[in-house]
This record gives sequence, structure tokens and C-alpha cells, in this order.
Amino acid sequence: MPPLAKKARNVPDCAPDGQMMDDTQISKFLSYVLRHRPDSIGLTPDTQGWVQVADLLRLAAAHGRVFSEARLRGVVANNDKQRFTLQGGRIRAAQGHSAPQIAIAHRVCEPPPVLFHGTVARFLPAIRAQGLRAGTRHHVHLSDDYDMAVKVGQRRGKAVVLRVDAAAMRSAGYVFYRADNGVWLADGVPPDFLKDFP
Repeated sequence: MPPLAKKARNVPDCAPDGQMMDDTQISKFLSYVLRHRPDSIGLTPDTQGWVQVADLLRLAAAHGRVFSEARLRGVVANNDKQRFTLQGGRIRAAQGHSAPQIAIAHRVCEPPPVLFHGTVARFLPAIRAQGLRAGTRHHVHLSDDYDMAVKVGQRRGKAVVLRVDAAAMRSAGYVFYRADNGVWLADGVPPDFLKDFP
């Protein structure tokens, strides 16, 4: 990240170039540091992904991302996907981690019979062959809401929604987890449990 610009000092809610950060920019910054690269600003989360809010604000400011605790709490409260969890003076990303030091002990839950996964057509050949794999993240993300799966898929183009036979997976011994924000998680989904390929 670029060094802190002089004009950004003591200016609330600004980026390294001194420009105001909007809620989306703050949310993207939080996703980056809390899910993937806490080390990029010197944060050290515990194994459950928690960091002290005061540490996050201090280290973010030292790297040119200046915003108040009130603004942080507003971004967290108004995030449509509830990507972050605040607990007392601590914060973490609810799910989506790739940082190796974070291994959240998500609660094991009985899933509904059917879950959904939003993707795009260009990934379908690999999904048909290998199923859904976590890739660089710790888990595959699934939804019990078809419309939410559409929104997830649309981030990368025209959405394709696959149906996951969660009941059959559970019968076969697979485990499902539930993140703080309600997102369903699995270690992977073999192709035999995927339906509705176009």
C-alpha cells in the first residue's frame, strides 16, 4: 500500500491520496485485511480471525486508511451481506478467509435439503469435472436463498446457479457449517451432488 500522504493526516475517512473513502471502499479494505492479508497492515488475528478494533483503526491509519470507529460500525451494520462480525471491541470477517493463520471453528449445522451456488458459465467445465472446490479460501460458499446465489454469480458476469443436493451429501457423511452471517459452508461439493447444469 502507498505511504500515508501528508494531506491525509487527521482527515477522517480518507484514503492514502487524501480522498474521502465511501462505505464500499471501507468494506473492500476490511474484506482484504480481515479475510486475506492482515499482514499487509501489520494485523495479527487470532486463529478465529478476531482482531481488536483499536488495532485495526490504528494500523489502517498508519497505512493511509483513516476512518473512525463510528464509521466502521456503520459500515458493518449496513453491509448487505453481513460480511463482518463485531463482538465487543473485536471484529472479524464472517467467512471467506484465505489467510492461513485463520481457521474459524464454524458451527456444524444440519443444512436444508437444497442449497445453491452462484457462479458463471466459464467455470462450469471445471465444476463438472471436479465439483465445487474452495480454491484459495477455506470453504465453498453456499446459500439457502436462490436470489442471493444469483447476486453472488453476477459479480463475475451472467450468473449460473447450481443446485446442491445437501440432503444427499449429509447422508453420505459430508459436513456443513454456518458462518456468523448465515452463509452455508462446505469443504467441497463433489460433482455428483450438483444439479441444474445448463
